[in-house]
Amino acid sequence: MSASTHTIAIAGASAAGVTAAEELRSLGHDGRIVLVEAEDGHPYSKPPLSKAILAGSEQPEDARLPDLDHLGLDYVRGVRITGLDTERQRLLVDGDDAVPYDGLIIATGARARTLRDLRSSDVPLEREHLIRTMADAVWLRDRLTVTDSLLVVGGGILGMEVASTAVKRGVSVTVIDLVPPLLAHCGPDISALVEKCARTSGVDFVLAPGGARLVDVDGNTAVSANGKIFQADTVVSAVGCMPNVEWLDGSGLELQGGLLVDDRCRAASNITAAGDVAAFGSPARRTPHWSNALDQARVAARTLLVGDASEPYAPRPFFWTDQFGLAIKMAGAGPVVDAPTVLDGSLDDNSVLLQWADNGNPHRAATINKRLSLAKLHRYAGNVPTSSGV
Repeated sequence: MSASTHTIAIAGASAAGVTAAEELRSLGHDGRIVLVEAEDGHPYSKPPLSKAILAGSEQPEDARLPDLDHLGLDYVRGVRITGLDTERQRLLVDGDDAVPYDGLIIATGARARTLRDLRSSDVPLEREHLIRTMADAVWLRDRLTVTDSLLVVGGGILGMEVASTAVKRGVSVTVIDLVPPLLAHCGPDISALVEKCARTSGVDFVLAPGGARLVDVDGNTAVSANGKIFQADTVVSAVGCMPNVEWLDGSGLELQGGLLVDDRCRAASNITAAGDVAAFGSPARRTPHWSNALDQARVAARTLLVGDASEPYAPRPFFWTDQFGLAIKMAGAGPVVDAPTVLDGSLDDNSVLLQWADNGNPHRAATINKRLSLAKLHRYAGNVPTSSGV
């Protein structure tokens, strides 16, 4: 599909969408590329939003992805994608318009899950503060300058990064969740360390086994857990994300907790997907992390051009987070319920290299406050390098 007469459309100017465009050009596609994005602005990277942007140590322009000029593509921005006509090969957008394509890469990502999505809120959506877009991060950054108290619903990676930044700025912070912080992501050992460091920094935790519910109390937002009210100047929801797939209803593509793709990121013969929107395997599962999105984008682009000659996607799960003086990096998959092996350092000293293994076969590794290359961390985790070598 490298002939100049062929058009490839990319739905979503996410990191996955931009990476896919770069890969298409590097592989020799000299045809038209049309990149369509709902937000009206230059593409930007999401990870800094809850880190440097929220903290104010970087400005929004610092999160911009590389300029697109060298790719020679058509960037259609500020236009919402409304549907997909696979028979006529058209991407439908606002205004009854359409973008024709010969090949399509879907990289529409995900949006913040809300408490209303969890059926635990009666409050109008505009009263629930989220952090998923640049506008969300800038709003909360500015809000923290006039907020005395913050309630964070959700003790995952995002929620804990928000809590860490807020408490550094002198805000009184309470985190409410069903389980201790980062437990599902990192297991009990790292979870306990994060909770200890967060409490030392001044964060309070509330475990709500029965769930949390957003309510309206005397004009102020609050959260009720098992009948108890926890009130704060500002409430932020950080309860996960949902794939942006509603526009694909009626397209004939298979939706299972995301857009179902095969091991070459293929949803149909001329349609691939990458990033937070893509679901793999049975049962279908998404892997919404930045590095996965980039790896998938490269495979999605190659598959669109060469089909089965493209090497399958080889997952290399990885994420990182900086919070409460802990720089945590974790690679690999598999359970984290068992105690890890300490390869170097000590959890008591907040500096350690950990490895999880099953019958002697490593499947996860993590570092806390240790300098270690990503390649070495992947090796400790048993991750297989991708064909692109990244």
